[in-house]
Amino acid sequence: MPMGHTATEQAGSGGLTATEHRLANGLRVVLSEDHLTPVAAVCLWYDVGSRHEVKGRTGLAHLFEHLMFQGSAQVKGNGHFELVQGAGGSLNGTTSFERTNYFETMPAHELELALWLEADRMGSLLVALDEESLENQRDVVKNERRQRYDNVPYGTAFEKLTAMAYPEGHPYHHTPIGSMADLDAASLEDARAFFRTYYAPNNAVLSIVGDIDPEQTLAWVEKYFGSIPSHDGKQPPRDGSLPETIGDQLRTVVKEDVPSRALMAAYRLPQDGSREADAADLALTILGGGESSRLYNRLVRRDRSAVAAGFGLLRLAGAPSLGWLDVKTSGGTEVPAIEAAVDEELARFAEEGPTPEEMERAQAQLEREWLDRLATVSGRADELCRFAVLFGDPQLALTAVQRVLEISPLEVQAVAKARLRPDNRAVLVYEPTAQTDAAGTEEEEAAK
Repeated sequence: MPMGHTATEQAGSGGLTATEHRLANGLRVVLSEDHLTPVAAVCLWYDVGSRHEVKGRTGLAHLFEHLMFQGSAQVKGNGHFELVQGAGGSLNGTTSFERTNYFETMPAHELELALWLEADRMGSLLVALDEESLENQRDVVKNERRQRYDNVPYGTAFEKLTAMAYPEGHPYHHTPIGSMADLDAASLEDARAFFRTYYAPNNAVLSIVGDIDPEQTLAWVEKYFGSIPSHDGKQPPRDGSLPETIGDQLRTVVKEDVPSRALMAAYRLPQDGSREADAADLALTILGGGESSRLYNRLVRRDRSAVAAGFGLLRLAGAPSLGWLDVKTSGGTEVPAIEAAVDEELARFAEEGPTPEEMERAQAQLEREWLDRLATVSGRADELCRFAVLFGDPQLALTAVQRVLEISPLEVQAVAKARLRPDNRAVLVYEPTAQTDAAGTEEEEAAK
């Protein structure tokens, strides 16, 4: 078999291991044996997301996630779903700024079927791609946009904050969902060119985790994927680097039919893959990760000015990550009061740093989340792909827990002091429209 080097490494997460292989056509393959349960996870990451798109053609990466389930040379129509589910498996695909992934979890004895299906659509999707399937899925994506973004309370918050945090022309300025106008403008030739460029084996990582025989699995991978030609037309993604801080406080007020006032903000934070990103993750966990966090205790428990308060990290490898603050107010609380309380808590944290108890709790929380991910075959397959695609080394997935536990309280305090500041955020304030208030009053009157 025309395989390249094979490397095996013992890793630090409960003795989990992964081996790496490369086909002659450039496909990277990562295997991780786990005979605990008779299942196998197949995960395929393509190194293409919304950051690879160009102005006027946004949404193609996400559109392709849908087209990949619409049939290929050997598999007609909805056959991919039918075959996987008929064999007792589960499947899906997702699109982000930085990648598109496809995954199945199968009974171990059905692993070959999943590999054949993934290879068939990688190698022959264009045979089945026509105007009808493109039109069909274009409508599905537009409907998804309506359901998840345009017609739900606070639905466009992520899109608005992203556009503020990353300036016009930046590869992360637009979100993966794409715009209605761009989806309408995409032609069949645009779609075909996009597929040829990005859905090539040398632009993908395939991970297979679970109750597998590595030798047999590699033989199947070679049999089904080995003859798919590589493609050299891909341009590297545009540079996503930006200054460490925004340097200003950007602000947008949105008046919409929403249940309550909300304060949302995006802070520019260190890029994923760095110690500083892990320190930022711990800082946000202490400040807003769950009901034991500082902001929850202050706003929901003590002041009772909010019904929900959270702070999370959107990790990004090709641009600054985003610290995501989301507070929903209670009763008649005005947003400036919430904002003042948030700033007070952030300033105190920057000044004093975390307590030993907070560090211990946050590290335990992130450790548990990591180990939960790595304990499932699908979660581990996904993380192996992520670290292979974004950082060039799948083994980093198996030592991520250790890196979080090595972060010191001083590093957590330093990142909070440098980044969690009013001049480094995009702020989105939601104010309910008068119509909402009127509707609420009418409902109350009717209820009487």
